[in-house]
Amino acid sequence: MTMKIAALLAALTLGSSLTAPALAQQAAPLASSTTGTHQSAQARADALVKAMTLEEKLQLVHGYFPPLAKPVPPIAMIPSAGHVPGIPRLGIPTLRESDASLGVANQIEQRKGDVATALPASIATAATFNPKLAYEGGAMIGAEARAKTFNVLLAGGVNLTRDPWNGRNFEYLGEDPLLAGVMVGEHIKGVQSNHIVSTIKHFALNSQETGRTVLDARIGTAELRESDLLAFQLGIEGGNPASVMCAYNKVNGDYACENDWLLNKVLKRDWGYKGWVMSDWGAVHSTEKAAINGLDQDSGQELDDAMFFDTKFAEAVKAGRIPMARLDDMVRRILFGVIDSGLMDDPVPESAQPIDYARHAEVAQRAAEEGIVLLKNQGDLLPLARTAKKIVLIGAHADVGVLSGGGSSQVRSVGGAPVEIPLTKGAAASFARITWHASSPLKAIQALAPGATVTYLDGSNPKAAAAAAKRADMAIVFAWAWRTEAQDPESMALPDDQDALIDAVAGANRKTLVVVEAGGPVLMPWVSRVPAILQAWYPGQRGGEAIANILFGEVAPSGRLPITFPVAVDQAPRPEPLGLAELHAAEAGRDAGDKTVYGMSGGVASFPVDYPEGADVGYRWYAAKNRKPLFPFGFGLTYTAFRYANLKVSDGAGLTVEFDVTNSGKREGADVPQLYVEAKSAAGTRAYRLAGFEKVRLAPGETRRVSMTVDPHVIARFENGAPGGQTAGWVVDAGTYPVRVGHFAGDAALAGTARLDRAAVRP
Repeated sequence: MTMKIAALLAALTLGSSLTAPALAQQAAPLASSTTGTHQSAQARADALVKAMTLEEKLQLVHGYFPPLAKPVPPIAMIPSAGHVPGIPRLGIPTLRESDASLGVANQIEQRKGDVATALPASIATAATFNPKLAYEGGAMIGAEARAKTFNVLLAGGVNLTRDPWNGRNFEYLGEDPLLAGVMVGEHIKGVQSNHIVSTIKHFALNSQETGRTVLDARIGTAELRESDLLAFQLGIEGGNPASVMCAYNKVNGDYACENDWLLNKVLKRDWGYKGWVMSDWGAVHSTEKAAINGLDQDSGQELDDAMFFDTKFAEAVKAGRIPMARLDDMVRRILFGVIDSGLMDDPVPESAQPIDYARHAEVAQRAAEEGIVLLKNQGDLLPLARTAKKIVLIGAHADVGVLSGGGSSQVRSVGGAPVEIPLTKGAAASFARITWHASSPLKAIQALAPGATVTYLDGSNPKAAAAAAKRADMAIVFAWAWRTEAQDPESMALPDDQDALIDAVAGANRKTLVVVEAGGPVLMPWVSRVPAILQAWYPGQRGGEAIANILFGEVAPSGRLPITFPVAVDQAPRPEPLGLAELHAAEAGRDAGDKTVYGMSGGVASFPVDYPEGADVGYRWYAAKNRKPLFPFGFGLTYTAFRYANLKVSDGAGLTVEFDVTNSGKREGADVPQLYVEAKSAAGTRAYRLAGFEKVRLAPGETRRVSMTVDPHVIARFENGAPGGQTAGWVVDAGTYPVRVGHFAGDAALAGTARLDRAAVRP
């Protein structure tokens, strides 16, 4: 907002017996950036709260959703996710919020002509197993947000992948709490290095999109601590996000945004979190209950069923139903996050600044190149020889671009969208389109093979595609499966008869490669008939160049799967989204005027989603059930080979594992050695858990000693406290712990044993 409008708003909302000049004089030292060198963020927040009027406090605990907001008095808003007016007399900035999982979002071009750099999908970043790239991506997004005058980014998605069909898996960081927690922490640190706020989200168990606003996620609390909450805990400890965003769904009977156990007991008490809890947009269902149970700020209030934190909240405070001390705590937490992130002392500019999009595109391309996973390479089909004379590309608009995931993370990328397909139905229809980024694999391949004839067919006619493949030296089928926030796919199969297309092409040309652009696993009934498969995910705005570099060996593939790929849907704990039938029934009778902008599920009664797998998420589930997946967690091929040797285990009070990694092949490459430790869960099950990983780049013949020290949370079990008795916490039991070093989950290139002493670890 402009300073003139902000000053007018502050003058209109003053409710103290002091005059405005007197208040400004009293508060002036608090707005000074020099104060921060002498006082902690907590002390500064305390002082600001004491200087604020009641009306000013109430102003900070709810935010507007600009597309629907009709505030009085008028407030200048950027079309975006959210807006919380500042308090200029105290130096408290207006909070301008943007969706930003994969870049500064502009879903359906609310801001005409505003573009941003689009990273690959978060699951692709997870597949890099490279925390440095997660940091660089966050820093890039934060820099662009600041230049666009946004100062709160709704980034940091870390919900674990419990079901391979979840429509939002592409926005998250896979199925393992250590990998996801480390990567999200680095991403958040990168964002906040720009002195703006990042969130971590969605707290917690937002594990499917079907009925997400009404489902009740049910799981044992200790099992939840050992899985999804562990990812959040590691991410918060590593990234120090200024805000936590609570989820739409219920958890064990209470909505996440009014869940006393989640917000007050786990987050604020056990983890000592000092920042603020903001709601997801449309996730607030009460006033007093939400406030008392830990929600600090209602986001996008126009999307709620009522304005719970506006007039109703003020009335509850004045009537004493919400104690003033609780309101002060809410405001203090918001201010702490704003100060601690550096935003208070280094406000974003009032007008847009220039952005080095060319340099930022390189960040996106590096992440795509390291995140692409080579799943199969029979007969060393890859890398492609530059001597190839005739190459045909088939399908997925590979002539003009690469696919993007849909929903609030959608970036209007530099270069535009060569293909956009509006949705005609479904919960995402109002804010998502099937979109391709303008990064042409066809042009990138032509540039790397100037002596070849490289052509493209759209794949709509399998016979024509097979005929073209038969005349070519190499056929590359680009397969696609679009996923979006707000709705889950009803099938994991490739849409539009692409399986038949792949079969036809593979039957015509034995040198057929499939490049899969998808937000997670897809069914691959053709896997045995295709010699090479590349999982490209949604590779971002330089995805075409990244794919071409991998195909021709300019870059050796080094991505590893952060999620297990099943052979069939019945291998997973749940073969389809629960509540799908109920949602369809509700949609059939839904008034078109209902709030569907963010996938609200009006008319659907609450339904349970049970998680009997507990802490055994992903690869642990497959091991427990003795089910062999199509491709395991951690798997990925490259163009060289790596050998492990000389295992050393240091144990006792802690666990450190050392070993040698050697590039035994003929070209430079990067490997991701993974450490797994078998440990017992709260439920009594034993499973190998990822306990360490490191990305190692080596020249041919080079050897490097790798050391991994295990965070005890990763191998401990969580012990719930008895009422009136023992305190809850993590326990590392005394005893023997089998240790494996391997290339993927289930591999045992090296094996050993650790003997650990009993240890209690803070909650």
